[in-house]
Amino acid sequence: MPLDSLDVEDDDTALMARIAAGDRKAFQRFTRRHDARCLAVARRVLGNTSDAEEVVQEALLRVWEHAAEWRGSTAQVTTWLYRIVLNLAIDRKRKRSPVFVPVEDGPVMVDPTPSAHLVLEGRELESYIAKEIPELPARQRDALSLCYFEGLSCAEAAAAMKVSVSAMEALLVRARRTLRDRLTAWDSRRALASSAA
Repeated sequence: MPLDSLDVEDDDTALMARIAAGDRKAFQRFTRRHDARCLAVARRVLGNTSDAEEVVQEALLRVWEHAAEWRGSTAQVTTWLYRIVLNLAIDRKRKRSPVFVPVEDGPVMVDPTPSAHLVLEGRELESYIAKEIPELPARQRDALSLCYFEGLSCAEAAAAMKVSVSAMEALLVRARRTLRDRLTAWDSRRALASSAA
């Protein structure tokens, strides 16, 4: 079968074999298949899209350059790929100085329907959680991102982070507890501010 005749059903293992042989079409298909999830993983670690895009580009370049080194018997392709993305994102986060994200300009449009108050509260909560996740300890944040936001199983996430499944479960428990404690404190501050107004 010629290397450039890719079937829609080609799985990651077949694509990796073709990439290792220098097949650019296979690499393009692999990139299209995985770049969005890689970007989501990197963005959750780094907190911004620009740095995350650079990390994903570098990770995919490493896939191209080192496809022949991947061994299917050791780990799934996605586990190997997410490990590359995580390591690059963590390295970048360690090296960079803190970045201040500007508040969006313009007025906040509130839905005038009766449920607008609930919608706004939900958005505030989502915004608060989105700000808190990058502030978690690195390993807790990575565990939470892989399992809850990227849909990896506990075992897949553990393999990506090179920890045991029980260690991954412990990281998830600590991450949830940390977020719950911070959320409780935030909710108390909001309630106090509302009663004072």
